Amino acid sequence: MTDQSALPETPANMRHVHKPLNHDSAVKHVQGTATYIDDMPEPIGTLHVVPGWARQVVRGKLTSIDLDAVRKAPGVVKVLTADDIPGVNDCSAAMGDDPVLATDEILFYGQVVFAVIASSREAGRKAALLARIEAQPTTPIITAEDAVAADITVLPDYQFRRGSPETGMTAAENVLSGVFQIGGQEHFYLEGQVAVASPQEDGGVMVYTSTQHPTEVQHTVAKVLGVPDALVVAEVRRMGGGFGGKESQANQWASLAALAAAATGETCKLRLDRDDDMIMTGKRHDFRVEWQIGHDSEGRIRAVDLNFLARCGYSADLSLGVNDRTMFHADSSYFYPDAVIRSRRLKTDTCSNTAFRGFGGPQGMLTAERMIDAIAITVGKDPLEIRQLNFYDAEHNLTPYGMPVEEHEVMYDLFGQLVESSDYWARRDEVRDFNSHNAVLKKGLALTPVKFGISFTLKHLNQAGALVHLYTDGSVHLNHGGTEMGQGLYQKVAQVVADEFGMSIDKVRITATNTSKVPNTGPTAASSGTDLNAMAARNAARAIKDRLIDFLCKTHHCGEEAIAFQDNKVFVGEQQFSLAQVAKQAHLARIHLSDAGFYATPNITWDRDSASGRPFFYFAYGAACAEVTIDTMTGEMTVDRVDLLHDVGHSLNPAIDIGQIEGGFVQGMGWLTTEELVWDEQGRLRTHAPSTYKIPAASDIPEDFNVALYQSKGNPQDTIYRSKAVGEPPVMLANAVFCAITDAVASLNPGFVPDLDAPATPEAIMKAVRSVRQAQAGSRGAAE
Repeated sequence: MTDQSALPETPANMRHVHKPLNHDSAVKHVQGTATYIDDMPEPIGTLHVVPGWARQVVRGKLTSIDLDAVRKAPGVVKVLTADDIPGVNDCSAAMGDDPVLATDEILFYGQVVFAVIASSREAGRKAALLARIEAQPTTPIITAEDAVAADITVLPDYQFRRGSPETGMTAAENVLSGVFQIGGQEHFYLEGQVAVASPQEDGGVMVYTSTQHPTEVQHTVAKVLGVPDALVVAEVRRMGGGFGGKESQANQWASLAALAAAATGETCKLRLDRDDDMIMTGKRHDFRVEWQIGHDSEGRIRAVDLNFLARCGYSADLSLGVNDRTMFHADSSYFYPDAVIRSRRLKTDTCSNTAFRGFGGPQGMLTAERMIDAIAITVGKDPLEIRQLNFYDAEHNLTPYGMPVEEHEVMYDLFGQLVESSDYWARRDEVRDFNSHNAVLKKGLALTPVKFGISFTLKHLNQAGALVHLYTDGSVHLNHGGTEMGQGLYQKVAQVVADEFGMSIDKVRITATNTSKVPNTGPTAASSGTDLNAMAARNAARAIKDRLIDFLCKTHHCGEEAIAFQDNKVFVGEQQFSLAQVAKQAHLARIHLSDAGFYATPNITWDRDSASGRPFFYFAYGAACAEVTIDTMTGEMTVDRVDLLHDVGHSLNPAIDIGQIEGGFVQGMGWLTTEELVWDEQGRLRTHAPSTYKIPAASDIPEDFNVALYQSKGNPQDTIYRSKAVGEPPVMLANAVFCAITDAVASLNPGFVPDLDAPATPEAIMKAVRSVRQAQAGSRGAAE
């Protein structure tokens, strides 16, 4: 239930910004009329593309590919292999190590070897099964431990270092250490990977693609076809979810559709089957974390030594940025006086892991919370006390990578408010009492913080463009480089533009993201979609509006202060005109009513080589309190109550922001409790369908679910109307659930740190329960 009193006040001159307006496609979503790529009418003669792969081969050098039966199958028009690629056989984001179609070897189970072009999707799927592919098998490298033993990586090792962690560890009164396994996560977007490509004149192609990065799809398709970028147009109106899984991973499928269109001269469509989608596409990175922390008798951190071993898969993909962000967020909200944070980007013979909401940050922050819990358990204090003791403050405000934490007081205030509103201390007593009277069921309680840096750490991505046209009837055509994946970006940008022109929201026509309208865009990722694109759109709208004001001042011999835009009208002193009248008059006076706005995030100066600078424009904050009950006989767990308080600055749209907070939390809770990816010893993904991979369902949502927006004074940085990003930070609110489970298991043997890995599935909980009880039995035996 949402606390409406927590919503920010709306300035009198704003009609749309700060209002809880519906998502622009909300009605269409409910009615089922929102058009996704698979809903688009197919031109007569549309052909269907189905990727073919070696289902019996996990890893090895190809020795023979027999596709004769595939080519002769009913409905098959053509079969493509790597030899049919006219350009470069690569669909990687940057590193050049992701072949569109395999050539000499199979690098992972599920790698695409060929593509069937058929008259129907069903015919193509049946034909693809007829391939006979043989390879000389090699022993696959599957786990992080395998990769460490083989000493193989996709990228060089990297580290941050501050002070002397060796000296700090030696000087610490107490030192704790451990190994923590953090699992990956399947994106499980509702709309799978899909693309439609239509051939155009002069070797060009129009690609409708479900992607978070249309410009990268444009560039990749052009590279694969061997044509200039200008001959490729990529367009996306909406995605049925992305979560990072369509930032780089859409490239391959758009490229295959475009190759088929070029080869046949017909419109070609590719839509992955759900099983193939899960097998062939990357996941959230899973980690083996080796941690050591030194602290004093009170629980204050003295030194930290972290070694993040990331399982990246067969290629680099986006692993550089993902793993860097894990390191950036390994401090969570806590000051480390001396620290070394290392990262190894391990190469394994599995699908290439990729971006996922939080982009590595959740893994870093969860590690920090594991260490805090370990300190609390061993010194016999409530974890809440240890968290507050180690928060950044005015004196201790420098991160391990050298950036100052400028709003630490927001964290203190927000955290304190949630301690009070969640009734934490009274509930702690209730949990303790419950556990003392129940032998089988045990409750746990945790309140954890979120501090998440906002910006791309790759500096050049922090830019955006927008195209705004004002027509002579007073309506606006709005286009920008951001993509809509259900998060409400289009609606927020439209609200900003509507208020700039003083028009009603129905006058703003939202249009599909298109590389021929706004070029060279960055991906919609890093929680920066609104920060970047709303600013670019506002700049465009203001440029047009400034021309109108200048025109009116000259026409009516008045100053700018006499002119106001509001309610689809323009007020000039005592006179008023409709916006349409003013636009028409300006057009007749040959005033330009269009503008290509641009925005680049200021004040970010990260230098990766020296590991110094300011990688983030600002931090978003939040806190979560979670109460759980575990069954120590079965490992089953229920989330009983959740309280969330989150900082979004001055919210552009409270309804959308609250929805993002709720959804992000639930997705994070799934990652940490139910969503388990399993590869067998041969490297085959066994959890490749809803039947074997469990995302949170309605029954997993806590009945007592309280969400509120922090009453912020506004973002101190000059963001769009002083708002803050909301896309990724809420995922890490779910750390409270994992910590609450840890708390419940720890209650079985006070003073002993449970060996609980993520996700905390019933099996993982039972393993932790057994370890605690074995330690307890050992202690009793030693005492006797």
